[in-house]
Amino acid sequence: MKAESGVPLRADARRNRDQIIAAAKTIFVEQGPDAPMEDIARAAAVGVGTLYRRFPDRETLIREVARDNFARVLTEARAALAEEPTAWDALVRFLRFSQELRLSVQLAMLSPQAEAAIACDPLTGEFRRALLGELETVVKNAQAEGALRPDVGAGDVALVFTLLLRQLPNKLDNIDSAAERVMGLMLDGLRAQPGSALPGRVLTSEDLLP
Repeated sequence: MKAESGVPLRADARRNRDQIIAAAKTIFVEQGPDAPMEDIARAAAVGVGTLYRRFPDRETLIREVARDNFARVLTEARAALAEEPTAWDALVRFLRFSQELRLSVQLAMLSPQAEAAIACDPLTGEFRRALLGELETVVKNAQAEGALRPDVGAGDVALVFTLLLRQLPNKLDNIDSAAERVMGLMLDGLRAQPGSALPGRVLTSEDLLP
């Protein structure tokens, strides 16, 4: 593990860095990328000074979280494709169970501040393109199996999933259960079956890249 400067980190510094990134992921999901840095330091069990030594500003922290997250999501996508018996099963696993995916979409598409912080980072861009490429593959394979409706593209799937990540009403008794229910509705709508024709054109992964 190396710092942004390329200098290898000592064991204690690497541990602090990992704790901060893990805490930032949790806080970003709960509060968004503009959450107070003090909250992140407290959740990571480090001092604010330690946090700022590792990450001198919010943009640096967001960028490092995005890099770490996209790398993990890419690993999960490839594992789903390799391990599941069908492409449809891989798609369901990827969308339903990947909490890392939730944060990656939030960082890339739902937060203007985070999007600005990572937009010019070439490494994050590489991860994002690779991830959309994996989604493109699983979508096409699921369509070839006859399991996924033929009139959608990877861009459609990604955008529908993005809509599910918007804040649910706090008055709901069980937000996780509600999110799971909506996910079930989305997956059912993606299945190949007789239904209404979709307006407009198919959206591909290229439509979501800068």
